[in-house]
Amino acid sequence: MVLGRAWKTVPMHPVVRAGLGAAALGAAGLGYASLIERNAFVLRRRSVPVLPRGHRPVRVLHLSDLHLMPNQRRKVEWVRSLAALQPDLVVNTGDNLSHRDSVPVALHAYEPLMEVPGVFVLGSNDYFAPGFRNPFDYFRQDSRRGGPAPATLPTDDLVRGMGDGGWTDLTNRRAVLEVAGAAIEFVGVDDPHLDYDRYDLVEGVADQSALLTIGVTHAPYQRTLDAMTKDGASLVIAGHTHGGQLCLPFYGALVTNCDLDTSRVKGVSRWWPGAGSEPSSAAPRDAAWLEVSAGLGTSPYAPVRFACRPEATLLTLEPAH
Repeated sequence: MVLGRAWKTVPMHPVVRAGLGAAALGAAGLGYASLIERNAFVLRRRSVPVLPRGHRPVRVLHLSDLHLMPNQRRKVEWVRSLAALQPDLVVNTGDNLSHRDSVPVALHAYEPLMEVPGVFVLGSNDYFAPGFRNPFDYFRQDSRRGGPAPATLPTDDLVRGMGDGGWTDLTNRRAVLEVAGAAIEFVGVDDPHLDYDRYDLVEGVADQSALLTIGVTHAPYQRTLDAMTKDGASLVIAGHTHGGQLCLPFYGALVTNCDLDTSRVKGVSRWWPGAGSEPSSAAPRDAAWLEVSAGLGTSPYAPVRFACRPEATLLTLEPAH
């Protein structure tokens, strides 16, 4: 027996080494997406030239897709802090809830913002609680709800609370509000993702006494965008897409979770009837503006964001050049 003989180190196979490296990178990415980025709220500032010449700018705070759970205090306090922006109008495009006990939490988040005019529509997660699904379903371009019937949420309590706070319900409705001293017309629909939209109930001629007409919808399906812009909306505001939620750096979103193309998944772009078959660069001079928010939340069953921070938008309406 020979004592003190050194043990030989067996080299790791390159394939194994690569696999372990990929696993470590994946784990780090998942940790970042679930612990850091999904809580890294950001305010986006964008502008659209839709007002008559000489009119002062109108500041619109757009909130969408909070998907609130009762314990999400950081998100609630961040939303409350947005009142310091002193917007002229708040637009809420739905998916406020992720739990049946979240209504008081959502109303507390919005409380300081109810000092100014506001409008809202509902999303699917204002009606139904999210449930566990195959996470790969999200990467289908239009991952509509399937499987067992989901649990209902206290929608009436949410609608009543926002209405009592002074915000106007645009669920398949039209309304004219005074905003920053001017009359603005709004046209809204119920959630197109659930096929609850009934534009036939609100279709009509734009109010000529209003400064402009703004369309409001949760999910930016092409049929809804076409109907609103054909009906005279100069601007359409939407949410639902989460900006893609899981995006590739330097590439962007893989899906929009509706039939909107990925080039318009978030931010400001142009829309006109029939635009779904053409790129934004082909927009006619009189095309409407479309602003889509990446939203502030996620489903509790997919609590991750990557290369797509949660956001609210301060949208400044400016005079056309």
